[in-house]
Amino acid sequence: MMNYRMAAFTAAILLGCGGDAPEADSSAMDTTAVASADPQDAFWSSLQSLCGTAHEGSVIEPLPGDTAFMDKSLVMHVRSCTDGEIRIPFHVGEDRSRTWVLTRTDDGLRLKHDHRHEDGSEDEVTQYGGDTRDSGSAERQEFPADEFTASLIPAAATNVWTMEVVPGTMFAYALRREGTDRRFRVEFDLSSDVPVPPAPWGSED
Repeated sequence: MMNYRMAAFTAAILLGCGGDAPEADSSAMDTTAVASADPQDAFWSSLQSLCGTAHEGSVIEPLPGDTAFMDKSLVMHVRSCTDGEIRIPFHVGEDRSRTWVLTRTDDGLRLKHDHRHEDGSEDEVTQYGGDTRDSGSAERQEFPADEFTASLIPAAATNVWTMEVVPGTMFAYALRREGTDRRFRVEFDLSSDVPVPPAPWGSED
């Protein structure tokens, strides 16, 4: 009797294994797909989703002794987006001289700072920045200073710029100078929009 029961039990197991496999959990598959996505693609998509919007910010960590941002409205405007370039003017009060320019390269992402005078001409100190050296994360990318920056601003040779995007919550731009106490960080509220500011200097179209 025991052998008969064991045989029946074994047969039931074998019959069960021969049935259709259970369907995969689609939510688990989606999570896996997101986790395996290129972090820089995800970061880029988050920025592109902000295109056309403007957001107010505040300085969280000021540069030592720098008062340029005190008591002024700070607004970032994700003004233009293409597959290869995103331009983000950074307005400090009435000063519209600054634009962050992000581009895609064969090796990653590049950040440059486009500085203009009110007549649209380039400032003497402009187009500095750097390229990513690793894939970063979907929410954070770092841009160490490149050779052009080191030659233009020798003191900035060890600069590392950071951009962070937490969708629906916060965008941050930060700077640190390795080996020094030079730090700067400004955060923008993505939970609400503000009116789109005028075009940055040199881009009146």
